Amino acid sequence: MQSKLVGVLCIAVLCIILTLGLQPFHSPRNNIAWLRSVNGLSYGRNGTIQGSDVLRPENGVSGSFEVWVQPDRWTNATILAFYEPEIHRLIRLQQSVSDLKLEAEVQRDGSQATKASLYVRDAFGPSLREKEPIFITVTYNPDRARVYLDGVLAEDSARFRMPQGGFSGRIVVGDAPWQPDNFRGQIRGLAAYDAELTDAQVARHYLTWTKKGHPDITEKERNIALYLFDEGAGTVIHNRAAAGVDLYIPETYNVVDKMALEPFWQEFNVSWSYWKAALVNVVGFIPLGFVFYVYFRVARPIRRSILVTLAVGAATSLTIEVLQAFLPTRDSGTTDLITNTLGTYLGVLCYRDVYSIVTKRFPGLRWFLEPRTGGKVTEAVPEQNWKSPPRWTS
Repeated sequence: MQSKLVGVLCIAVLCIILTLGLQPFHSPRNNIAWLRSVNGLSYGRNGTIQGSDVLRPENGVSGSFEVWVQPDRWTNATILAFYEPEIHRLIRLQQSVSDLKLEAEVQRDGSQATKASLYVRDAFGPSLREKEPIFITVTYNPDRARVYLDGVLAEDSARFRMPQGGFSGRIVVGDAPWQPDNFRGQIRGLAAYDAELTDAQVARHYLTWTKKGHPDITEKERNIALYLFDEGAGTVIHNRAAAGVDLYIPETYNVVDKMALEPFWQEFNVSWSYWKAALVNVVGFIPLGFVFYVYFRVARPIRRSILVTLAVGAATSLTIEVLQAFLPTRDSGTTDLITNTLGTYLGVLCYRDVYSIVTKRFPGLRWFLEPRTGGKVTEAVPEQNWKSPPRWTS
């Protein structure tokens, strides 16, 4: 009777973990809505806008792009990304809680990816506190990159070098390729230029766009993409420049070139959300380690029950991560393999080391934890001292 009960508990715990790890089991609706009182789009949970084609500036050595944005929470998210899959090349503008992060990542011919980052501290702080949009401009040349906030220079860095080709690639607005990184808030406008804007031009664009609803652009500024988000309805955001790439709103949420089993060294970061997710993954697999160790040690005793339990935990985690590669709202990475297996081992330790504490406080649980002795055992028998596997007594 007890053996069947433990088996049922193992199946129940396994089903719960698989459900939590894989839900939702479908691609959700793309949560994008047009703003009513002003031009722009509102991003809810699971929202993305993507370019209909590849944006290719002729210059590639120097350039600029602008985005008018209003985040609605303190979080980590990608606001804008330019992505070229052929050479594993990604330029993206991110919200890092209250900071602004500009990141460039390039990998060629299977070599180690090179990354460069530029931070503007507390760039989103006033916007988040006052619930007001912020106008961000990024300009670059071969020697440096500059970031402007509301038309005023906020960061001038000679350390950050934009990769060759600049921001060429497929545009993703409010999300990232490879893994979901959803932005939550409003996007009011977006523009790209095949030239480095001057301080005066940046200030003029900010004033005219925020006052008139569109920037005053001259021919010398080589505008190649201008999205005013003034359509008010539909699934297409038209490029108002002379020629260029339109943006479209997919009906369902999806991630461009979804990645499977992202290496843990690429996933690692020091943000609170990363460590919170790691802790959840550890704690979530403790029940699995506990019940399967009880099953393999007592209900259906086998040798090396610890290793077998850890193998079950690792196999379950691997199954979830592989299937998550086909689910747009879930991250598929190898960090979870490590944290889930650690949680499984902690579940084993809960049985081996916490056994005596639990049974002293709740004596009625002894029939479940050590039923092979009729509940008379007060201490767990070390596995290495067994001469033969114990059996359940009827």
